[in-house]
Amino acid sequence: MADKGKKGKAGAAPEPEAERPPGAEPPTTDTKPQEEQKPPKTKSVQPKNEVGTRKGCRRYKWQLRDSNREFWTMGHAEVKVLSMGCLLAAMIIFRETTVHPLVSLIITMEMSIFGFFFVIYTFAIQRYLPFILWPISDLLNDVFSTCFLTGASIFAVRSRQTMPVNYFIAVILIGIAGFFPLIDICIQRKHFRGKKIKRDMMVHPPKKGKAKEAEKPPEAEAPKEAEKSKEAEKSKEAEKSKEAEKSKEAEKSKEAEKAKEEEKAKEAGKAKEVGKAKEAGKAKEAGKAKAKKEGKK
Repeated sequence: MADKGKKGKAGAAPEPEAERPPGAEPPTTDTKPQEEQKPPKTKSVQPKNEVGTRKGCRRYKWQLRDSNREFWTMGHAEVKVLSMGCLLAAMIIFRETTVHPLVSLIITMEMSIFGFFFVIYTFAIQRYLPFILWPISDLLNDVFSTCFLTGASIFAVRSRQTMPVNYFIAVILIGIAGFFPLIDICIQRKHFRGKKIKRDMMVHPPKKGKAKEAEKPPEAEAPKEAEKSKEAEKSKEAEKSKEAEKSKEAEKSKEAEKAKEEEKAKEAGKAKEVGKAKEAGKAKEAGKAKAKKEGKK
């Protein structure tokens, strides 16, 4: 009976838990510390008119927008599109008539060059090739395009004795296409005003080791600068002492030269006095000799 009582006490049901309020979260049994929430990364504020420190896609997007804005607002794109349109129309018209192959070659060449510059400026490729002076290359392209297209129109007129209407229209389109690069040259002149060439544009970027040295904090460079300043002060003091010694030696040499000159002057005075004494003695002897001769007479 005693055992049954013990068993009954041991197998008693546990006390019921306190009722949870509605909407309350169950208690957590995890003993692991909760990870600290990292603050969200914020994009650094960048200037609107400059690239700043943008990297990756942000940098390319800014370069793309800026290149297209400059290319279209200044009129370069419109001029190139009109030139390419005139040349394309002339090429289509020339297919219906016979034309010298040199004229068609010049047209295709100029169209490909205009298309090349159009793609370069549209996709901002020139911003990633700084070793090429793109405004100057575009200016030279405009000059040569005007010369080639004007020459092609003159050659097309002289190579035919009779000109159909279609041929004449194509020649006029080539001449108009050669006139648009002149407008682009005037726009380029406005573009060059008030701009300066950047220094060290053609310099190769520094190596990784040198770049790391340049990125070192100024605290590490402070003792080196102090040592350099001390060495410079020591060198200046040594130079000053050398200059003082040289000035002393120059003064001593000047004094020695003066003493030598004084001695020479004294010797010359003595020599003059001796010469005068000799001349006076000779004069006395001559006077005595004359007196003796007169006495004998």
